[in-house]
Amino acid sequence: MSELPTIAFLGAGQMAEALIRGLVRAEVSPARLFASDIRPERLDYLSGELGIQRCETNREALKCGEVAIIAVKPQDAPTLLQDMQHAAHPGHLVISVAAGVRTSTIEAALPAGVPVIRVMPNTPAFVLEGMAVVARGRHASAAHEEVAQRIFSCVGRVQSLPESKMDAVTALSGSGPGFVAIVIEALADGGVAAGLPRDTALELAAQTVLGTARLVLERGLHPGVLKDMVASPAGTTIAGIAELEDRGIRSAFIQAVVAATRRSEELGRLAG
Repeated sequence: MSELPTIAFLGAGQMAEALIRGLVRAEVSPARLFASDIRPERLDYLSGELGIQRCETNREALKCGEVAIIAVKPQDAPTLLQDMQHAAHPGHLVISVAAGVRTSTIEAALPAGVPVIRVMPNTPAFVLEGMAVVARGRHASAAHEEVAQRIFSCVGRVQSLPESKMDAVTALSGSGPGFVAIVIEALADGGVAAGLPRDTALELAAQTVLGTARLVLERGLHPGVLKDMVASPAGTTIAGIAELEDRGIRSAFIQAVVAATRRSEELGRLAG
């Protein structure tokens, strides 16, 4: 596998840290990783903890990195893009993880011809179990897309989709960890209600969700097949499933994803 280009993180928050940790774990030299941030203490921490190169300004970082990763909150993106105008050039690859900020918005703010890729990662990237979806802008090539995929594969799985699907992606995999956290908490609460100690119930719930997800991903088992495997006639599982169905569990999750998609669309219009 060829060496990745040098990478500059414009913003050194939690997602940037997760990516940096994944890259270092994948044996990318910290000497090839650069970061800028308005908080000197974040740069002190990341350079001291992981050995990356600190940059005092975004423009300095852009001089050092062939790939520039926009890793700031969406509301901070306009200020950052303005700062990038005179330092970015078509030789850069700009990757944005700023939720809701469209490639067209970034392209319009940068010099003509700068390739832009938008990525929607999620928080399980912190434990190298992330899900990231990559979408190309107008000037990004297949080679640029491959670079983005290689970077994000260091912290989990990667797919490529058209940007028109990104609001749904944001709702499902971006917001999904919040939905699943509620499931884990509710299962643990059920265990406590049934008499289990809290710490035991939480471990049982979390590991059950993790193990079931791995069966889907690694064995290729459909969730319906997994359900049927454990739902014996007149058994405990089917009794619990009947209660869930009676309370509209499927509809609740479907509507949660649809509502989150609508909100992502609204935020994208505001960011644009």
